[in-house]
Amino acid sequence: MQYRKFGKLDWQVSALGFGCMRLPTLEGDRSRIDEPEATRMLHWAIDAGVNYLDTAYPYHDGNSERVVGRALQGGYRQKVRLATKMPTWLIESSADFDRYLNEQLQKLGTDHIDFYLLHGLSAERWPKVRDLGVREWAEGAIASGRIRHIGFSFHDKTDVLRQIIDEYDRWALCQIQYNYMDVENQAGTAGLRYAASKGLAVVVMEPLLGGRLVNPPAAVQALWDTAPVKRSPSDWALQWLWSQPEVSVALSGMSAMEQVEQNLASAAASRVGLLTAEELALVDRVRAAYQALCPIPCTACNYCMPCPNGVAIPQNFAIFNNGRMYNQFAGARAHYARTKEEERASACIGCRECETKCPQHIPIADWMPIVDEVLGLGRDFESCTLPG
Repeated sequence: MQYRKFGKLDWQVSALGFGCMRLPTLEGDRSRIDEPEATRMLHWAIDAGVNYLDTAYPYHDGNSERVVGRALQGGYRQKVRLATKMPTWLIESSADFDRYLNEQLQKLGTDHIDFYLLHGLSAERWPKVRDLGVREWAEGAIASGRIRHIGFSFHDKTDVLRQIIDEYDRWALCQIQYNYMDVENQAGTAGLRYAASKGLAVVVMEPLLGGRLVNPPAAVQALWDTAPVKRSPSDWALQWLWSQPEVSVALSGMSAMEQVEQNLASAAASRVGLLTAEELALVDRVRAAYQALCPIPCTACNYCMPCPNGVAIPQNFAIFNNGRMYNQFAGARAHYARTKEEERASACIGCRECETKCPQHIPIADWMPIVDEVLGLGRDFESCTLPG
């Protein structure tokens, strides 16, 4: 295992961290974790040198913390730094800070959390918990020993990340979504570098974009095949991250022992600056190849919104584009089914008011029936006649 600097702390973190959001389950029920197999995987990773475990209050419908806590009994708790997260969306009063932390300590079977993160901070959630006194509460929780360090996870824009970092000087770490497709999305490369410049450890989640970078379309795989050094698509994605000195640890949500073994092998081979200039240029070409597969040139500028009929136009396009780009229409259809019916493409009445506002000149009303046919009715994308 390779170890890396963890922000300002005098501690070295394993390059690979174990994310406990996608533990193996029984019969496809996310709330029913296959505890013997999950425990075996966690022990295998820890025995191989993984020393950072990440879970959260809602993972596996609240059961991840329980299973992780039991897996860490018998001496394993002392071998790792444990991270979990406050469910910020459930916070209604300052009393909730203690209520949730105490519940999580009990579920995890420990007297302290090494890294306690405010979960999913955004432009809306940060002011709410800030104004309820979360910074002052964190000082007390650290003083009492119930948590050792405070941090946050994040899904918003770079300027929001900067604001959150700048408004509290006790942050030890932040957790961001980052991979070679997200260099300009959410925190992006700019956010990664800003956080690191302020002395925060940066924990990376979704290094494989929820598994979408593991089995690429033929056009993308053909590019990977041109590399003199052969790597699997997942290894390319991980090594791209670990080549950057600002990345402290890459979390992988592993659901099978095979994934644990593959990721351990990747981590063992990692180091800052591993990829050559030519290999980094190849990653750039792969990103461009993925983007070229994006059928609708929507930039999510939201100029088309609000739709007079309530259709969530950029959301529909994003789900559709992701299905096409990553050849995962099954997941896109499931995502579409979870959206509000009145916001789906099927609700479009073809008024074309949005088209007069679109800077990309997208024929939105022509795309909407196709989006619904593919995502809602299961039509094969390749059989569609596309606009323009």
